[in-house]
Amino acid sequence: MATDTVPVTGWGRTAPTAARLIRPRDYAEAVAAVRECGARGGIARGLGRAYGDAAQNAGGCVLDMTALDRVHVVDADDGTALVDAGVSLHRLMEVLLPLGWFVPVVPGTRQVTVGGAIGADVHGGDHPVAGAFSRHVLSFELLTADGSIHTVPRGTPLFDATTGGLGLTGVILTATLRLQPVETSLLTVGTERARDLDDLMGRLAAAARRHRHATARLDLLARGAATGRGVITHADHTPRDALREGTRAWHAPLAFRPRRLPAPPALLPTGLLGRTTAALTGELRHRRAARAHSGELRPLTGWFHPLDGMPHWNRLYGRAGVVQYQCVVGYGEEDALRRIVGRLSAHRCPSFPAVLKRFGDADPGWLSFPTPGWSLALDLPARLPGLAGLLDALDEEVAAAGGRVCLAKDSRLRPDLLTAMYPRLADFHRLRADLDPRGVFVSDLARRLGL
Repeated sequence: MATDTVPVTGWGRTAPTAARLIRPRDYAEAVAAVRECGARGGIARGLGRAYGDAAQNAGGCVLDMTALDRVHVVDADDGTALVDAGVSLHRLMEVLLPLGWFVPVVPGTRQVTVGGAIGADVHGGDHPVAGAFSRHVLSFELLTADGSIHTVPRGTPLFDATTGGLGLTGVILTATLRLQPVETSLLTVGTERARDLDDLMGRLAAAARRHRHATARLDLLARGAATGRGVITHADHTPRDALREGTRAWHAPLAFRPRRLPAPPALLPTGLLGRTTAALTGELRHRRAARAHSGELRPLTGWFHPLDGMPHWNRLYGRAGVVQYQCVVGYGEEDALRRIVGRLSAHRCPSFPAVLKRFGDADPGWLSFPTPGWSLALDLPARLPGLAGLLDALDEEVAAAGGRVCLAKDSRLRPDLLTAMYPRLADFHRLRADLDPRGVFVSDLARRLGL
């Protein structure tokens, strides 16, 4: 079992700390690692795509679980799979697509482990239909602070505390998933253009009723009457009989063909993604988008994960890194969303991208982020002047509207707002105190927010 003290940071690279990195190669080594974490405790880590400090532990241990990456069983008749928590969604797609099955919920990157997807309770653009990732988890095996392993089924307090619990209840070792059937590895995609935020919300709501996947990209540098303008994209899984006979797709309808682009340079002192680039990109996207267009076939990976083809794309933001901010405000709180977008537009925020989604019914995870409403996600250069004050103001706006900030992506939320955003927080604290009285599982985020 490898052990080294190394710098550890989130995908945003905004707050690196040093920790003892342990990479268990089997379940016995994982148990030993938990029992030997030491006074500063430990936290599990997957592929490092959490933007903030959820998988960091300054001065303690970080358990890299990616060596435990077996796909144990796929029941192609029943549509279930038993997998190690360290297996990536990318690997699952490689295994499942040829069998006519797909990952049940697809977040913005496939470079995330199953354990990470459960710990963050990730979501996609089909949340009103599919819910969050935990809705498709039948059970998991959890290694707790005393070194014991528990099988945790749905509908139990430990399941609800762990899904969205950011690794603070224990280390997920395996999970049993219910899968989504597909006939091809393609999506049938449509786009339409919206002139302002109200038009965008109306069109997105209509698209979400008609299609499985629906998201919108906002141009945050548009102002005046065009504030909140954007492009809505909707998609549905393409059926086999929609493919033209004799084409490459017709011959191999379930082929998995991810694109790969060159990595950006390791050192970009000021970054490439500033206001000028954002303004040009937003203008081009808006002008190129048809007022209404549908029926285009695209590969799953190209539509879901356009940035995954470029390794280390986060370097494009420069040495200072990138802050991702994601919030949700409920239906009926559209005025709050208008104020938030107005603030961002007035501040001239160059976000790549700024994505608006609709959420459906919440899942039972006590710290799970999705709740019915409008979700806005931003990637912002950490060096943007006035960013800290702007995001503090947005937090207060969100909390006042009964909304919440996504903890799995957070790197700077004030702890005094947490209780208002997550009403099951007291239950989470009580369960943690009973399950892990010595505080074995801890992260930089947990210390910062008092989790």
